[in-house]
Amino acid sequence: QRGNDMVAVVSNRIQEAYGSFFNDRNVAFSGFTSPNRFRGADLVAVVCSRVVDAWGWFLKVFHVAFSGFASVDRFLAAVRGFGLCSWSVAERRPQLDQNQRRRHAIDILRVTTHAGPHYAATTGAGAFDWGVWCTHLAQAVRVKRFPYPQVAGAVLPDERVLEALETTAKEATNEKRSELGLAENDESFDEDSYYNEVYRRQERRAQKILIGMRSKISNLVLRITSWVLYKLLPCFMSGVAAHPAQIEMIKRAIEKNPDVPLIFLPLHRSHLDYIMVSFILLNNDIKCPLVAGGDNLRIPVFGSILRYDGAFFIKRKIDPLTGKKDHVYRAILHTYLQKCLTAGHNVEFFIEGGRTRTGKPCMPKSGILSVIVDAYNDKSISDALLVPVSINYEKLVDGNFVREQLGQKKIPESFASAASAIMKVLKARYGLMRIDFNEPFSLSELVKSLRTSDTAHNYTPEMRRLQHKPSTTSLFGTDVVQEEQDQRQLIDNIARHVVFDSARATSVMTTNALAFLLLNRFRDGAPLSLLVEALDELRSVLEGTRDLGFTGSSEDVIRYAADLLGPGLVTKEQRNGQMFLKPVTMIPNVIELSYYSNCLLPHFALESIIITCACFLRREAERSKEGDTEDVTIGHNALLQLCIEFAELLMYEFILCKPCQKLETVLENSLEELCIRSILCLPKQELTEDQQRAQRLYRAMDGLDVDDEQDDFFDDKPSFDDDTERIHFPPEKHCDRIVLQSVLAPFTHTYRAVAATLNHLLGDNAMVEGDFIRLCIKEISERVDAGDCKYGESISTDTVRNCLKVFEKRSYIETTNKNGIRLVTLLPPFDSAAEIQSIVEQVDTFVPV
Repeated sequence: QRGNDMVAVVSNRIQEAYGSFFNDRNVAFSGFTSPNRFRGADLVAVVCSRVVDAWGWFLKVFHVAFSGFASVDRFLAAVRGFGLCSWSVAERRPQLDQNQRRRHAIDILRVTTHAGPHYAATTGAGAFDWGVWCTHLAQAVRVKRFPYPQVAGAVLPDERVLEALETTAKEATNEKRSELGLAENDESFDEDSYYNEVYRRQERRAQKILIGMRSKISNLVLRITSWVLYKLLPCFMSGVAAHPAQIEMIKRAIEKNPDVPLIFLPLHRSHLDYIMVSFILLNNDIKCPLVAGGDNLRIPVFGSILRYDGAFFIKRKIDPLTGKKDHVYRAILHTYLQKCLTAGHNVEFFIEGGRTRTGKPCMPKSGILSVIVDAYNDKSISDALLVPVSINYEKLVDGNFVREQLGQKKIPESFASAASAIMKVLKARYGLMRIDFNEPFSLSELVKSLRTSDTAHNYTPEMRRLQHKPSTTSLFGTDVVQEEQDQRQLIDNIARHVVFDSARATSVMTTNALAFLLLNRFRDGAPLSLLVEALDELRSVLEGTRDLGFTGSSEDVIRYAADLLGPGLVTKEQRNGQMFLKPVTMIPNVIELSYYSNCLLPHFALESIIITCACFLRREAERSKEGDTEDVTIGHNALLQLCIEFAELLMYEFILCKPCQKLETVLENSLEELCIRSILCLPKQELTEDQQRAQRLYRAMDGLDVDDEQDDFFDDKPSFDDDTERIHFPPEKHCDRIVLQSVLAPFTHTYRAVAATLNHLLGDNAMVEGDFIRLCIKEISERVDAGDCKYGESISTDTVRNCLKVFEKRSYIETTNKNGIRLVTLLPPFDSAAEIQSIVEQVDTFVPV
C-alpha cells in the first residue's frame, strides 16, 4: 500500500510541475522557487526539481500537513508576535514556541487539508480516494460545518431598540411643536396622534434597516465560494501566502477558550479582504466570522453573495447630520452585534473603517469596537479574543485610488462596474497576496490592565499634548458623561495599539521595496547594479524588525517587481550595457507608485522625523556660526524637543508609538539606532559610577506606576535647557540622511501648501470644506508643475484632510455644520495675513531644503 501511495504521490507532483509550467503563462514565483520567469529550456530542471520535492515530501508524509512546500522559505524566517507591553497577561495568550516560529509560510491555494494525495495517505483512503482527483471539490465538501444561528428576529423586540424608537418619536414631536411655534401647553396640536404616527414610521424604518443590515451566513454558500476561489484565484494571483503556525495558534486559542468569540481586526487594502480571511479559516476548520462591510457593497448579485458568505452591511455615516444622532440606527447596529456575539458568532471588521487610499495605515475607527467592549462590560459576553490581521498585496487587485487623491469623486460600486472589474482582473496578474494572523489577546485582561495601571494618564507633559482625540464614529455619540469619555479613550487606545502592531507585522512585498527605493533614493532612476546594492542594504536594515515577503537574489527580486508594476509605473531601458530603471514621475503614475512605497513609511517615520529635525537644527547652527561649518553639532535635548513638535504635526498621519509607550522613549531608541548605523553620531559621556547607577535606576523605574508626586518628579526630568550632549553628522552618511528626509517630505510639502491656502479664508470668508480641499489640491499641483515641489505624491486629499484636522485641533480653523454642509472658517487670532504667515513658517521648519 505504501508503495502504491509513493507512486501516486510522485506521479501527482510531476503532473503538477508539468501543468504549472504550461498553464501559468506569466509564471513568477511559480512553486515559490525563484522570482525568475521560467524559460523553455528550464522545463527539464523544473520537472526534476518537482520529482525530488515529491520524494522528499513522501519521506516527510507524517509531517506534511502544512510544510510540504520546502521552497517557501522566501517568506518568513519567524512569526512576528503581537506585543502588548504590560497590557495583557502572558498566560492568557497562546504563544508560539521556537519550533513553530521556524515553520515557513505556504501557498494556501496549493494546500488542501481534506483532500489530495497527502490526505489520502494519512487517512488510509489510498490513491483511489475521489479527493485525489477532484481535490478542490472534495476540500469544499469535507470542511467542517458550524452552526450559524440567525439572530435578526431578536433585535427589534430588544429594550434598547424600543427606547430608541420612543426617543426618536419624542424628539420629532418636540421639533414639530417648535416648528409650528406653539407653546407646550397649547392643545391645538394633537401631540399623541403625531407621536404615534412618527413611532409607526420609525418602526417600519427599523425593519427596513435590519433587513438591509443582517447577514445570512450559510455553510453551503461558504463551501461553494471556497471552491470558486480555489479555481479563480490562480488565474490572476501567483499565490496566497499564510503561515501554518499562525493558524495552529488560533486553534489553540479556541481550544483554551471554547465559548469566547474571536474578533478579527484586519488592516483594509482591497475588496478581496472581505472573503479571504473567511476562506483561510473555513479551509482550516475554524468558524467563519460575520464580516462588517460598507453598504456601498450592497449591490445586486455580489452583495447577496457577500451576505451569504457572512457579510452584514452598515452605513458609512451613521448620523445623517452631524450633531444629530440617528438613535434608531445606532440601537439596531448595537443590538444586532451584541446578539451575534451572545449567540457565539465570531466577528470581523476593519479597524481603519475603509480601505487605505495611500498605502499606509489609516487612523482607527472605534465604533464597532466600542460595541464589543460594551458587550463585555454589561456581561453579554465573558470575554473576547482580539486577533489583529495584516494583509498585503504585491499588486493591488482593486486598481488604484488616483482619482480620489486628485480630489475627484469616487465612482460608486454597481453590478456593471463589479462585473467589469472581475473580467479585467482575470486577464491580468497581481503576484502574491500575504495574510498574517497576529497573536490573539484577551479583551478582559486588556481592559483590566488599562483600568488598573492608568496607562492613559502616565505620559510625559509632551505626550499629553499628543494624546489623540478618540474617533467620533463611536456609537456612544457626542453627548457623553465623563465616565463614557474615559471609556472611549480606553477603546481608542486599544484600537491604536492594534493598528500600530498590525502595521509593524505587515510583510514587505517585492513591489513595496522597489517603489520605496525608486521614490526615496533613485527618483531620477538608477542602473540595476546600484538598485541591487540598495536593496541589499534595505534588507539588512529591515532584518529582524519587519517580515520580508520574498527571498532570493536582490537582482531577481528587482526584475520581478519591475515586471509586476509594469511600464506605466517603472520604465526599463538599456544604458551602457546594463538595465536602467526609472519611476514614471507623471502625477497620476507617481501617486499610484507611492501607494506601494508607503507600506514602509511606518517603519522609517521616526527616523525621518529625527533626521529632518536634526538637519534643520544644523542649518540654523551653520547660519549662526557664519564661518567654519565643518564640524557643526546640535544639542541632543533641542533635537528631541523639535522632534516632538514634528510628531505632533503628523499626529493624524502616523501612530508613532503604542499608547502604553512614551514618545520620548521611542525617539531615543530610534536615535540610538541611527547612531549604531553611523547616520548620526552621539559620543557617550564618561559617567562616574554613581551617575551610571542613577541612570540605571531611572531606566528601571521608567514606565512603572508611581504616585502623583513621583510622577511630577520624573516628568521634570530631563530639562531641555541642559544640552551638554552634542550630536555630530558623519560626512560619509550625507546621502543616507537625504534619503531619510525624503520619506516624510511629501507630507510636509502638502502641509505647507494647505497653510498657504488659508489666505483664501481671510475676511470672514467661510468656504465649503470640499471647495477648500480642491483649492488646496490646486495649490499643491501648481507647486509641482512649477518645480517648487518635486513630489507629485504630495497631491493627496487624504493628507489635506489630515492637515485640516491638525489645524482645527490647534484652533487655527473651525469646521461647522450647517444643514449638512461643512464650512471652514478662520478663528481669531489667526484671521490675519501675519498669523497665517507664521503658520506657514512653522510648517516650513520641517520641509527639507
